[in-house]
Amino acid sequence: MIIRTLLFISVSLLGFTASSVSLNQVDVKAAGMNPARLADIHQRMQDFVDRGKAAGIVTVLARQGHLASLDAVGYQDLESKTPMRTDTLFRIKSLTKPVTCIGIMTLVDQGRLSLIDPVEKYLPEFKGQKLNPCGERAGYACGLVAPHRPVNIEDLMKHTSGMRAPESSDSPAASLAELVAKAAKMPLLFEPGTPWDYSNIGYDTLGRIIEVVTGKPYDQYVHDTIFEPLEMQDTFFYVPQEKRARVASVYTDVNGTLKKADVREPQRGRDLPSPAGGLFSTAHDLLRLNEMMRNHGALDGKRVLSAAAVELMTTSLTGDLKAGWAPGMGHGLGWEVVRNPEGMYRYNSIGTFAKGGAYRTYEWVDASKDLVGIILMQRTNGGGDVADEINAFIAMAAAAIEQ
Repeated sequence: MIIRTLLFISVSLLGFTASSVSLNQVDVKAAGMNPARLADIHQRMQDFVDRGKAAGIVTVLARQGHLASLDAVGYQDLESKTPMRTDTLFRIKSLTKPVTCIGIMTLVDQGRLSLIDPVEKYLPEFKGQKLNPCGERAGYACGLVAPHRPVNIEDLMKHTSGMRAPESSDSPAASLAELVAKAAKMPLLFEPGTPWDYSNIGYDTLGRIIEVVTGKPYDQYVHDTIFEPLEMQDTFFYVPQEKRARVASVYTDVNGTLKKADVREPQRGRDLPSPAGGLFSTAHDLLRLNEMMRNHGALDGKRVLSAAAVELMTTSLTGDLKAGWAPGMGHGLGWEVVRNPEGMYRYNSIGTFAKGGAYRTYEWVDASKDLVGIILMQRTNGGGDVADEINAFIAMAAAAIEQ
């Protein structure tokens, strides 16, 4: 029965398009995976739901360009007992960041900017930016000084910019231009290119650079350049009214019980399309994005990125700096990268690139195993990128490889 549930072939493959036959139909044999072990993944995810660790979970695996499994367990909404579906929409949070980096890299491919260009070349408000030598502290010898060099585009992508968000205000920014202009006035926390420090505002700045270089709103550019050619028809910053019933509820663990989190639905004109974490998407759409990356920048005959761009983005560029949220990780451009044996604890190969989101969404591509995996949940706390559900899924996926 469990195996039959996993091999639900046509009914539960909602949203898949005919343009990619190998990703449109489960073919465990072609994927070279063990059906019994794939069924074990289904049961393990169900266990997490039964124990109250997650309301619901969607998982998808593809190998060698073939769909191996697409599975949903639990509930999209606990209170109404709405079942989780394979086409449920999730707030993917920081899985938005690779999308923003892909947008930047399309401009590098076109020769319209360089990764070592200073941010001030495109955003003049960054000229004269200062550095606090004491980081976030104030006191003696903490007077602002000029950094040794200005922040460049690659710093933003690697989280080595030292940028921090502007002080909170009762009047939120009305545009990316306004938000980033405020951030430009904030002192840097360290010399650009030195420590690794996760910076959402750095990614918002990348979105603004896209707007300046292309003359298009950030969200329009990534739609036209990424979502449309990849046929990602369920990826949005603002979910259309007719699809809002498919959005999963977000939960927080409160003393061992899942409670619905107070998360507002973003609306155009009220909320910015955040380049750092604003997207909604589905397992299907994220699979297509990651298959494009696995396939060196192209999918179904449509090229989104050059192979050279993909190679650079998925290379660890942070040296020996402590980077990322899991052991053994370095940071590329948008993705974290397994850089040494410490990062192989989930059976990931060295060179695997991955990204996690704040609500326990996670994607990875293991090129050595020819494996793509995505797990989607909606919970605000409890383990982040090394949550039990994520660790179990990644290791069990590799363990299901047969040949």
